[in-house]
Amino acid sequence: MSGAFLAGLVAGYGVAIPVGAIAILILGLSARTSFRVGAAAALAVATADGLYAAVAVLGGAGLVGIITPVAGPLRVVAAVVLLGLAAHGLWRTWRAHRSRRTPAAPAGRGLSTPGRAYAALLGLTLLNPMTVLYFAALVLGRRDAADTDAGSAALFVAGVLLASASWQLLIAGGGTVVGRALTGPRGRLVTGLVSSALIAALAVAALLPG
Repeated sequence: MSGAFLAGLVAGYGVAIPVGAIAILILGLSARTSFRVGAAAALAVATADGLYAAVAVLGGAGLVGIITPVAGPLRVVAAVVLLGLAAHGLWRTWRAHRSRRTPAAPAGRGLSTPGRAYAALLGLTLLNPMTVLYFAALVLGRRDAADTDAGSAALFVAGVLLASASWQLLIAGGGTVVGRALTGPRGRLVTGLVSSALIAALAVAALLPG
């Protein structure tokens, strides 16, 4: 197997495995709606990782100077979006609990359809500039970076896509299992409250220095 593809796999798992707000969103979507919705969100994250990996391969060192000045504002935007999602999830969970209905919205509302989930998670993941800097650093750190051709670059990006997609889909599957195990009103209330609280905490953490 190509060294570039293996490097892409390692890089993709490296950026995907740490559990953060995106993973919690995917888990929550699968638990409250369906695996199709969670899988769409998972593939959106993988798409963003693949795009950023491609940009890193093509852009190299020049990306650091471009991204760094706007990293702070993008972190603020991402935090605001996360806080909005946390508030919306909390509201829907509480309303559903009070009315004794499931919190899943009808088709076409919120993030309850695969298309909307894909678009929302793709946009949210692209708001994280640290991802492209991570990939740029890895690409520049490779000893053969200067000799990278189109084939090696494509294999690297393919490795990133495969790693990210496999991990995010695993999270989506886990959310489906959790959703089936917690189908009662109380279980859905607890998971909804915990998910919203964690997303809000991660949004606040994104604004802290360091």
